[in-house]
Amino acid sequence: MFNFWYGIVFVLVNFCFFLICYRMFGKTGLYAWVGVATVLANIQVVKTIELFGLVMTLGNTMYGTIYLTSDLLNEKYGEKEAKKAVWFGFFTLIMTTVIMQMVLLFQPQEGDVAQPALQTIFGLMPRLALGSLCAYVSSQFIDVKIYSFLKRTFPKREQLWIRNNGSTIISQLIDTLIFCTIAFAGFYPADVWFDIFITTYLIKFVISVATTPVLYIARNFTFTEERANS
Repeated sequence: MFNFWYGIVFVLVNFCFFLICYRMFGKTGLYAWVGVATVLANIQVVKTIELFGLVMTLGNTMYGTIYLTSDLLNEKYGEKEAKKAVWFGFFTLIMTTVIMQMVLLFQPQEGDVAQPALQTIFGLMPRLALGSLCAYVSSQFIDVKIYSFLKRTFPKREQLWIRNNGSTIISQLIDTLIFCTIAFAGFYPADVWFDIFITTYLIKFVISVATTPVLYIARNFTFTEERANS
């Protein structure tokens, strides 16, 4: 049960840092969060853990906050700003993948201790990045479009939970299927792959629901410079 209770603490820490980042840095902080979260999620996904007898990967919480960020940008600043954040995350992941693959090609010094660890973490990154890029671009733009549609259909302030969960639940199913197929199909046995797919989507579903109060809190943040420019 350690992973379960520790996982709850882990989720709360992620949400707290998200709110602090937005509170301190405003809209700029949201773009920064997307860049950092995209990279960290793809590093964490290398690690597998067991929860309730099922195999799952890490990274789902951090990745879920990317949807939270795009929904918040869409809610407060519009669809154009949300799309800009999607492209920023796309660029960040490509940049990280290319640079770290170049780092691995340097011949390590005889007493170097970092190369094996870096190889373990980033050696899988091209495949993970391909899966993540395909899933990320497809699902994020679908999320933005669905959120914009729901924003028109359910425009009331108190209907934010419909917009948030409605867009994220659909887009993350697409994301999970694309990513797990490209990143893990053939790498793990079929039963392990299925466990990863199911647990990944279930965790993303739970995280999506859990982000709703965080989104309500963040929506109420106001910034002097934004009021001055409005």
